[in-house]
Amino acid sequence: MSAVRNTEKYRPRFHFTPPANWMNDPNGLVYFNGEYHLFYQHYPHGTKWGPMHWGHAVSRDLMTWEHLPVALAPDEKGMIFSGSAVVDWHDTTGFFGGQPGLVAIFTHHEDQQGAAPRQKQSQSLAYSRDSGRTWVKFEGNPVLGSDEFADFRDPKVFWHPDTRMWVMILACGRTVRLYRSPNLKEWSFCSEFGHGIGSHDGVWECPDLFELPVDGDRGKRTWVMLVSIANEPGIPEGSRTQYFTGQFDGNTFVPDEASRQVRWIDYGRDNYAGVSWSDIPEEDGRRIYVGWMNNWKYADATPTESWRGAMTIPRELALETRNREVALIQRPVKEWEAQRALLFEAEGKSVGELNAQFKEHPLETYEIEAEFELAEGIEALGFKLRTSASEETVVGCSVKDQAVFVDRTRSGAVDFHELFPGRHQASLQPDLKRLHLRIIVDQASVEVFANDGQIAITDLIYPSPDSLGLSLFCEGEGGLSYRVKMYKPI
Repeated sequence: MSAVRNTEKYRPRFHFTPPANWMNDPNGLVYFNGEYHLFYQHYPHGTKWGPMHWGHAVSRDLMTWEHLPVALAPDEKGMIFSGSAVVDWHDTTGFFGGQPGLVAIFTHHEDQQGAAPRQKQSQSLAYSRDSGRTWVKFEGNPVLGSDEFADFRDPKVFWHPDTRMWVMILACGRTVRLYRSPNLKEWSFCSEFGHGIGSHDGVWECPDLFELPVDGDRGKRTWVMLVSIANEPGIPEGSRTQYFTGQFDGNTFVPDEASRQVRWIDYGRDNYAGVSWSDIPEEDGRRIYVGWMNNWKYADATPTESWRGAMTIPRELALETRNREVALIQRPVKEWEAQRALLFEAEGKSVGELNAQFKEHPLETYEIEAEFELAEGIEALGFKLRTSASEETVVGCSVKDQAVFVDRTRSGAVDFHELFPGRHQASLQPDLKRLHLRIIVDQASVEVFANDGQIAITDLIYPSPDSLGLSLFCEGEGGLSYRVKMYKPI
């Protein structure tokens, strides 16, 4: 939850938002001294994108956030674009007198004027000796530049223990490049990835690269690369994020056969530029991710007032074998469970009985966890959320199409952009007999996790405050069996 509570229309109750004004990409996600740090692209002087700063907040539980002053502001080298942060445990930089400290690696963006205006992007450092409360920019900035690429940004840095080197993955137009360094200051090129593979609907942005066990087996590990795709005219989906799996030796990423098909991390419209926290303790062992809950198609037009932009609920990422293929799985972090209380649970076959219970709990924010046994003859089923006579958001499964979907066509305020209303869906495995859904509804969003996190669909919605209806629907002639739990935030 944000320290700013939902006193404004559409202000989320349990998703991170800035205190005021504009926010986009998460940056500098790092864990240090018991705190999760969340930096973010921020324009502190207006509700539309402007000269970028790094906003800053910290949390001990990933759900309750303390807002801190702006960490990094534009300077003579340009705006402060996206990047990452790490704990320099062994003081490889020499910034910390032999002690560990925080280092931010970010893109300086400069718009160069002249007869042929162009942008210049380079990578720079800042460091903090006081657990992130104050930051000093490195006097030797920038530490990595390019005369070849106009788009040369969004560094994600991590320590690679096998080579005892820092590794940087960097977005460079429609590919990513990998660099390495012994000290975060001096970088050498390793390899390039992206030609002839993946989606190239837009410029590549905000990459991440990390290793995960497969099916919880720490002896069987695979690397995961995340790459976001920028909004381009003519691509109705707008900004999205894809992922690749493969192997990485400290120099080169080699994709596996499954990466030859395009795989999206989220099938909704509003999960973009997500990256993972670095330096989470080994005894915890999780890879935790958060994304910007918006889309560049309409990000500067969403109908909020003093603030604009939110983050997804933090999610744990895992690799699990599903239907004989290794897939990237997402689940809300376990810390979320401490923020909710069980309202009721129901098991049965009667749609009417369940809807009578829903009617007793008219809420704006909640979670539903449901499991269905799908008998022959059922064509579609799911939930209608935040409903009134004129509004509804539909989360469901089309059994005949073997797909799970969110339909926000009539979800409330939808007329601020022609591409906002619509139905977004993802394919399920064939011969579907059982369906598991987790649906998290906040003031202005719905996040759906299907079949224990195999599919995620994240969509913004802007319902009226009095659209509080909730109901189960089932279409077709087959019998229905369900187990449903409903939770409210506490």
